[in-house]
Amino acid sequence: MVDWAVNTRQKVIQILPVNDTTMTHAWTDSYPYNSISIYAFHPMYADIRQMGTLKDKEAASKFSKKQKELNNLPAIDYEAVNQTKWEFFNLLFRQEGEKVLASKGFKDFFETNKEWLQPYAVFSYLRDAYKTPNFRQWPQHSVYQAEDIEKMCQPGTADYPHISLYYYIQYHLHLQLLSATEYARQHGVVLKGDIPIGISRNSVEAWTEPHYFNLNGQAGAPPDDFSINGQNWGFPTYNWDVMEKDGYHWWMKRFQKMAEYFDAYRIDHILGFFRIWEIPMHAVHGLLGQFDPSLPMSREEIESYGLTFRDEYLLPFIHESFLGQLFGPHTHLVKQDFLESVDDSGLYRMKPGFETQREVEQFFIGRNDEDSVWIREGLYSLISNVLFVADKKEEGKYHPRIGMQRDFVFRSLNEEEKNAFNRLYDQYYYHRHNEFWYQQAMKKLPQLTQSTRMLVCGEDLGMIPACVSSVMNDLRILSLEIQRMPKNPMHEFGHLNEYPYRSVCTISTHDMSTLRGWWEEDYQQTQRYYNATLGHYGVAPTTATPELCEEIVRNHLNSNSILCILSFQDWLSIDGKWRNPNVAEERINVPSNPRNYWRYRMHLTLEQLMKAKTLNDKISELIKYTGRDPNK
Repeated sequence: MVDWAVNTRQKVIQILPVNDTTMTHAWTDSYPYNSISIYAFHPMYADIRQMGTLKDKEAASKFSKKQKELNNLPAIDYEAVNQTKWEFFNLLFRQEGEKVLASKGFKDFFETNKEWLQPYAVFSYLRDAYKTPNFRQWPQHSVYQAEDIEKMCQPGTADYPHISLYYYIQYHLHLQLLSATEYARQHGVVLKGDIPIGISRNSVEAWTEPHYFNLNGQAGAPPDDFSINGQNWGFPTYNWDVMEKDGYHWWMKRFQKMAEYFDAYRIDHILGFFRIWEIPMHAVHGLLGQFDPSLPMSREEIESYGLTFRDEYLLPFIHESFLGQLFGPHTHLVKQDFLESVDDSGLYRMKPGFETQREVEQFFIGRNDEDSVWIREGLYSLISNVLFVADKKEEGKYHPRIGMQRDFVFRSLNEEEKNAFNRLYDQYYYHRHNEFWYQQAMKKLPQLTQSTRMLVCGEDLGMIPACVSSVMNDLRILSLEIQRMPKNPMHEFGHLNEYPYRSVCTISTHDMSTLRGWWEEDYQQTQRYYNATLGHYGVAPTTATPELCEEIVRNHLNSNSILCILSFQDWLSIDGKWRNPNVAEERINVPSNPRNYWRYRMHLTLEQLMKAKTLNDKISELIKYTGRDPNK
């Protein structure tokens, strides 16, 4: 990939997180932002060809055949790839492990990384031995004790061969990524890594350092145009008060480790350093969350806006008048099985056993037919149909529920109440916290971003407080600019010529449809883009032609942003011969689906890519003539 970048005049390669996410060895582990370690790399990224050759010719032939078979699949078979590699690791470790572990190179690596490597290896061993990553359920070692772990790691114990296998794999992964890093640097290419904002609640860090986390909450994101119910990532939130006491040592170590391999990095969801969207454990969707930290409102303050506060606003508003809209032919069943009448006015409440979204989720486990999904999602929406959410820390303090204007409880208010609530809502979400969140970010980010020489980029997407841009500008953190997600609410599409110099310009991210996919999602929107933004007359093409994609790519390369980093799919969109024939196969992730299978694969090999002369010449010329090649 570095060779291709050099061949096409590109200077930066950005990758997704490469940390180990192994929970169950199933495809559900494919989500790269749910890591079990902030340091360990995922074994699936190991190039087995670089690790060594099996002396067993029959076994070597078997793996070679399997390699070709898996590489020829149109999408990644996550489970098969990992299973195959683990079979190889075990065989090669038996053959080479003792020699490698006795080498000076490994011993130096172990001493430098022992602090995280040893707990990670033991965690991984126990996870498989006890058949769960949830260390709270382990019959032994559920509470981390450094002395006990140290004893398990002594050579000669029954556990050591299983534990040291992980040392061996991580050492190879370290060598391989370091080699790629050095090769990139020698060729003038910057590798840009990705630091996820969260960690898994079933991770090495949650096991060894639980004091750094709030394990009784779930991190996520408020609703937006791409996910109307918000996002629930399931991660614990950070205990920033504890982290502050030791100068954010946990984060400093994390950044410094990244600097061994990368010259730039992306902070996933940088807004989390200002505030995080925290969702109660009983919720499935993200609508019942609240920002942490935040400044909740008292009953008196709420009423000062002209809205009389009622305790009923904290309870789901469920009324006969709209149940049919939600449940259609299932309405009678829902009223019979899940609801109970409150009075003669048509009001209902959830029956005991179905009062939280988690309880509903539990009831519908294994029921994935269309009708069950319809009812389940409808019940979720009923439970989140509240006007206010109680603050998790201060009794008698409240937060207006996010995105409330779309729900039935808001429609039940009279016009005066609606206007009062909107004034309160606007003040709360867009003005109230600006200075407060500015201070929160400035306590953390300066020393973290200055702890390494890496270029810092922030993913500042979503519901962005006004203070974010000033913090990022003051700290010289590059923002992320996406034309279809403009920062200016007055614009439907971002203005490329107005992008700040300190920014990364792109067309799409891994959480979005690609350029070609987006073009076909909403014809009316792409028609407006075609006419108003691109300046073309007439009817927009129904598909994004190579010529149209090239024009959009060129426009982005001409933006004010210091960096323009495009997805591989969007680069290929400019060439009719080399683009993927199937647009749907280009998408990587659907954030509204918490069980999305991350299995995107390039539809051509690197060897084919290097020989794609028309495409490569086109990319090279675009970069040259837009002024993005300093060596032109």
